[in-house]
Amino acid sequence: MTYGLGSESEELPAFVVLPDHRGLPPGGPVNWGAGFLPAIHQGTVIETAAGRPPVADLFASDDHALLIAGESAGREFLAAVNARHLGPRADNSELAARIAAYELAARLQLSAPEVTNLTGEPASVEKLYQFDHPDIGPFGRQCLLARRLVERGVRFVQIYCGAENTAAKKIRPNWDSHEDLVRDHGYWGPILDGGAAGLLADLKAHGMLDSTLVMCQTEFGRQPGAQGKGRDHNAGAFTVWMAGGGIKGGTAYGTSDELGFKAEENPTFCSDLHATALKLLGIDHTKLSVYNKGIQRRLTDVHGHVIDAVLT
Repeated sequence: MTYGLGSESEELPAFVVLPDHRGLPPGGPVNWGAGFLPAIHQGTVIETAAGRPPVADLFASDDHALLIAGESAGREFLAAVNARHLGPRADNSELAARIAAYELAARLQLSAPEVTNLTGEPASVEKLYQFDHPDIGPFGRQCLLARRLVERGVRFVQIYCGAENTAAKKIRPNWDSHEDLVRDHGYWGPILDGGAAGLLADLKAHGMLDSTLVMCQTEFGRQPGAQGKGRDHNAGAFTVWMAGGGIKGGTAYGTSDELGFKAEENPTFCSDLHATALKLLGIDHTKLSVYNKGIQRRLTDVHGHVIDAVLT
């Protein structure tokens, strides 16, 4: 999205990641890397845990603060030095991304505290996102922050529900329930439902739902057979839901077999999902590519079909 459509904001990153307040997801930052795109298209993490700064090390500590008169002149000089250094290294996308990141960081010192300050939202919005609920509330804040980011021109927001595995096994800190499916999904289900329902209602109330595509997905489902009281991974059958942005509400597409083991009727793949999302955002997936290591690469490779049945 950021490669094909660019950003609508110069004050905020085009791709923002909102991790669970418990911590980063399994795998950490690799989940929002740029892949074969230039490095500038990787995600920027904004902290969602209460009491933490929105972006790590955004402000210098008192021990390391360097106060200079004429700060704007200093930034202009630094930009000139960076441009001179980048000149003969224009093919190094990581260097260009680092320079752009530092320039954006200066602007984020003003924009990040403003967008992450939820205190100005009315009580009705706090109630919608169930702020007072000890479990649903933190995820509700993530979803509200996503709406505020999109409202301010951020192109793509990735929200995580669940964090990396920890030693404590009372309740899984994520959806990967091998130990006790009823316990773990019984806990996480209301959290996801509460935050997602609040987000959809809030987007609609702000007149943003028709222009915002919401996708809720994971990388696999659960096996139909038991694994003790839990379930193992199943890549053969799982569900993705989409809303807003041109999606036909109340439509189900495809079914699994009677056991829920494999997709049986109208099976779809990630390439089909990507092709459909790109179409909804105005892009033909067969025409958007980036040159990488001697070949033009598409998000859908040589695959992918738009799922017309789910479109309005």
